[in-house]
Amino acid sequence: MAKKNVTFFCKECGYEAAGWMGKCPACGQWNTFTEAPSGAAASGKSSRPESPVYKANSFSWTDSAVTVRLGDAGKEHYSRHSTGVACLDGLFGGGITDGSVTLVVGEPGIGKSTILMQLINTFKSDSEILYVSGEESPAQIGMRAQRLGVTRNILICGETRFESIAEQIKEYKPSLCIVDSIQTLYSDEISGTPGSITQTREVTAGIIRIAKTNNISFILVGHITKDGSIAGPKTIEHMVDTVLTFDGDNTGGYRILKSVKNRFGKSNELAFFEMGDKGLRPVESSKALLVAGRPIDSPGSVLTSVLEGNEALICEVQALVAQSCYPNPQRMTSGPDRNRVMMLLAVCDKIFRLNMSSNDCFINVIGGLKISDPASDLAICAAVISSARGVSVRPNTLIIGEVGLSGEIRPVSRIMKRISEAGKLGITTVVIPGSLESSIEKEMSEFMSSGKAASDSLESIVRLYPDNLSEAVDMLFTRAD
Repeated sequence: MAKKNVTFFCKECGYEAAGWMGKCPACGQWNTFTEAPSGAAASGKSSRPESPVYKANSFSWTDSAVTVRLGDAGKEHYSRHSTGVACLDGLFGGGITDGSVTLVVGEPGIGKSTILMQLINTFKSDSEILYVSGEESPAQIGMRAQRLGVTRNILICGETRFESIAEQIKEYKPSLCIVDSIQTLYSDEISGTPGSITQTREVTAGIIRIAKTNNISFILVGHITKDGSIAGPKTIEHMVDTVLTFDGDNTGGYRILKSVKNRFGKSNELAFFEMGDKGLRPVESSKALLVAGRPIDSPGSVLTSVLEGNEALICEVQALVAQSCYPNPQRMTSGPDRNRVMMLLAVCDKIFRLNMSSNDCFINVIGGLKISDPASDLAICAAVISSARGVSVRPNTLIIGEVGLSGEIRPVSRIMKRISEAGKLGITTVVIPGSLESSIEKEMSEFMSSGKAASDSLESIVRLYPDNLSEAVDMLFTRAD
């Protein structure tokens, strides 16, 4: 009796092995190996994998197997279709490009399906739109469309089998196809359950092949894991053209949609939305949104400016330092990177002796914004010191600067972009790294002489230039006359 050909693969990263292993050598996870019988080898077929990426040929989708020179490449005309919402068009690089594949991810209930249903109603194309749903029935989709006021008569496909969906796409030839969600799809040619590493990777590869050979735009809804990363293999993020992520508290009213990757435009662009009874609506005053309702003259509350793509956002950072009732003091962050906050707490404790070894510390960025810009270091330090001492910083002060391990304040990039909106929000003082004083004053004089609209408000702003953390604290906790 012939021996059955059996392979095993890791459900977390897709690593394949000839036998079962307790720990995956690729990702280090335990008990993630699953048996995956090789149907091709057992049936005596060729060694070429029968996956959707190859199966696409049987549906008359052609390959581009011709070698061309750079001067002859790109002769095809790829048009863009507007979403009907200006801020969404900016995330897509000016509209949804023909043949593009976009992945939209976010927490459950944050509004992924809602915004895609609204996009359908405003999408600027006369061709058919296909909505593939593996999580909801057509009746449920119809109820949501009625609630959101969607009047466009789209096609709804309740299939999860890739081969059946491919036949529907071949028959109707839509200009836009939405798949909600990619983790629910499976292929008969691939072993494993829907949502597994192999199924997700191969089905996505098949969809991309359909998109590129037929100029059909796809928007895929993706799940995330409990630690906030995109579910499935990391390969998916490399395969698609655009990755959009939803941030913000799904129990609150505001959402932040960010383009993490974009092959057809600028990445790291932001769009702000507010959830209401009729779905998500764009928020025009997004710059003022993050500082609206901030407390005045409150210890632990400061303002900083962070770069998100090409935009400089002024946001509020809050810190709470309190006596700990646990053997190990708590360190919790919502917005900034926890490891970087731990480093800044050590610097503050070393210089100012804040006794952080017996105090809990909580750092929060208002609005649910996740920041990674080191220019917010000085603001985080100021908020921690302010809360620990119970003294508020100078009112209406914007704090910008990166903090080193010895307490020095290091320069940051695009400083004029960061403070250009400061005057419009009522900011009267800006704290800037001292190493930038000469260049800033030169740029400021040129900016004033250029006659720009914001020059009057910038001229009245007081600019402070500390070189280290001690100087910054002396300036921040000294009231202006």
